[in-house]
Amino acid sequence: MSNNLPKVAWIGLGIMGSPMSENLIKAGYDVTGYTLEQDKVDRLAAAGGTGASSIAEAVRDADVVITMVPASPQVEAIAYGPEGILENAKRGALLVDMSSITPQTSVDLAKNAAEKGIRVLDAPVSGGEAGAIEAVLSIMVGGEQADFDAAKPVLDALGKTIVLCGPHGSGQTVKAANQLIVAVNIQACAEAVVFLEKSGVDLAAALDVLGGGLAGSTVLTRKKDNFLNRDFAPGFRIDLHHKDMGIVTDAARNVGAALPVGGVVAQLVASLRAQGDGGLDHSALLRSVERLSGQPVQA
Repeated sequence: MSNNLPKVAWIGLGIMGSPMSENLIKAGYDVTGYTLEQDKVDRLAAAGGTGASSIAEAVRDADVVITMVPASPQVEAIAYGPEGILENAKRGALLVDMSSITPQTSVDLAKNAAEKGIRVLDAPVSGGEAGAIEAVLSIMVGGEQADFDAAKPVLDALGKTIVLCGPHGSGQTVKAANQLIVAVNIQACAEAVVFLEKSGVDLAAALDVLGGGLAGSTVLTRKKDNFLNRDFAPGFRIDLHHKDMGIVTDAARNVGAALPVGGVVAQLVASLRAQGDGGLDHSALLRSVERLSGQPVQA
C-alpha cells in the first residue's frame, strides 16, 4: 500500500458508504472505517480496510475523515460530543461530509470545526447506489478552494463530475436542487408509465423510444427496469427522499423561491411513506400513481 497517500477514516458504511469506501481501498488508500452495524465494518475489513470499534479510534490518525450518514441529526451525533469527530481528529485534518443534510448544518459544522483547527467540506453526491459502485458519482462541494484542491484526488476515486459550487453549505444547496429535479422527473415518468399501460401500449418499446428523445433522462435510463419489473428494492429509499424534499422546500422558503410542482411531489412522496412504502426505492412513486389511477398495486 502506497503510504504517501493521506490516511482516510470513513464513518457510515451504508448503501452508499460501503461501495464508496471500497473504491478508495482499490485506489490504494489506507481506509479505517466505523459504522453502527458490525457486519458492515467486517465487510470493509474483508475488502482490505481496517475496522474500528469507535469513531474516536477511526479518526485518531486520519488525514482525511469522510462521513456518509442519513441526515443532519446523524451528522451532528458523529461530529460533536466527547466521542465525536471534532474532539478526536487531529488538528489540520480535513473533514469531508458526503451526507445530504440542511445547508445550515454544514455551515455550523464548518464553523465549529474551524475552532478545533479542522477543515470542512460539504460534498453530497448524486448517482445513487449504482453510481457509488461504479465510482461515477456527481459530487457537489461547498467550502474553501484550497481544501477542495486537497480533497480532489480522494474525490476523484469516488466520482466523475466533481465541482466546487461555492462557500460552506453550497454543496448541500445544489444537492437539494438535484433531489427536487430527480423527484419531479421520477413522478413524470411514473405518470407516463401508468398512462401508457392503461392505453395498451408495449411499455418496454415505449420507454425505449422515449429514452432516445427529449424526454430521455438519467432517471429514465436508471429506473426503467424498476418500472418495467415493479422492482423497488432500494437504491435510494423513499424515506430519504422525503427528508430531502423537506430540506429543499424549507431552504426555498428561506430564500423566497417558489416550488409549485416540487411542493406537490413532496406531498406525493410523503403520502407514499404514510402508506408504508418508505423503505422502497424512490421509483416506487409509480405505486402512488397506480393507486390514484385505480390500478392494482402489487403487495
